[in-house]
Amino acid sequence: MKWLVLAVALVMYALVIAFQEKKVFWSLGAAAIAIVLGTIFPSEIFEGSGRLFALNHSFSNLINWNVLMIYIGSMIIAALFIYSMAPSRAADAIIKIAPNTGIAIVLILAMTGIISIFVENVATVLVMAPIALELCKKLKLKPLEFMAGLAVMSNLEGTATLVGDPPSMIFASFAGYTFNDFFVHNSKLSIFFFIQTGLVVGCVFFYFIFRNARQKIQVEKTKVISMVPTALLLLMIFGLAAISFLKVEFAFASGGFVLALGIVGLLWFFAAQKKSAREIWKLIKELDWETIFFLIGVFVVVGALSESGLLLDFANLLSRATGGSKAAAFILVLLVSIILSGFIDNVPYIIVMLPVVASMASSVGSSPELYMFALLVGSCLGGNLTPYGASANVVAMGIVKKEGHSMTFGDWIKLGAPFTLLTTASAAALLWLVWS
Repeated sequence: MKWLVLAVALVMYALVIAFQEKKVFWSLGAAAIAIVLGTIFPSEIFEGSGRLFALNHSFSNLINWNVLMIYIGSMIIAALFIYSMAPSRAADAIIKIAPNTGIAIVLILAMTGIISIFVENVATVLVMAPIALELCKKLKLKPLEFMAGLAVMSNLEGTATLVGDPPSMIFASFAGYTFNDFFVHNSKLSIFFFIQTGLVVGCVFFYFIFRNARQKIQVEKTKVISMVPTALLLLMIFGLAAISFLKVEFAFASGGFVLALGIVGLLWFFAAQKKSAREIWKLIKELDWETIFFLIGVFVVVGALSESGLLLDFANLLSRATGGSKAAAFILVLLVSIILSGFIDNVPYIIVMLPVVASMASSVGSSPELYMFALLVGSCLGGNLTPYGASANVVAMGIVKKEGHSMTFGDWIKLGAPFTLLTTASAAALLWLVWS
């Protein structure tokens, strides 16, 4: 039965990689097969008995509804934040105070990363792209490096907090991390600060690319429609921090809170902004529902893998391969994560690998954070390696193409590879110093 479950999972991943446009179909189909197998063969896949246990267990235990509610609520708030034009207004202010355009571009890229801490990566790229394109037109620059910079900086910082990106939410759920644990955990620096090391290195990297842009340009101030979405975004951040401090026992406290804020935002959009039901529905329909349903399927499949004992077997295999060396295991997790995430979706990879690296840590007598953080850093920053490693990269390349410019795979690698290596190495070095 273990091999049958593994076969289902491998076929699912192969189909997701080969036909990414239908990844929801493949993940939900694989989940359905796992549930049927668990129903036909009770107790052999899932940890329970009874014909209906597999279905009930999958929906109540394997699917992480708290993560899904956080993601939906934060996507709604992010969409309203973009609608408010507040990010564009902030970018205008940066251009005005910067001594020259090269510095302004680097500051805009840093701002893109900071926004991406709380807003989904693709949405961040879409809201910052018009600013970057306008700046490039005024300076008569090709937008290739600037647009790629928006994508890689958003991917970088999306890892920093619980609400930045699905991989961080999945990690928090697995490790039992609260919002505050992303900053300090067990009196040690946590993932947020490792990522900021990468941000600093990334800014220096882009300064050398744009250091010759010395012109000073003037921009018109963008008018902010409303500060309410910004207030909702700040309330989400501080509310999640407060829930972390309070240690609320309710399993869906964080998800329920963020989703409730999203609903409040929709009510504001409808009543105060006088939007029609059709416009509300359009906003809701344009949320990233594909990722939501894809995650539901993957949660079930990975749950079947874990409860069948396969992931523990894989962890033991990796531990033997590294000879029980803490450093060798750390480097292996980091490198494999970077390479694989350059070509495949990091969400299913992280879901599969979290229990694996946690078991590896136990086998070599190390803190699980050392390997879980290495997994998170490698898989999220590794997505910057190729133009297909993250959705934000694909969107950035599409925008460049619409502007009449071509950006080849090689063009991306010239920027993405050194950026990935430098930022990952700096984050990993601090991670090793703190947690090894």
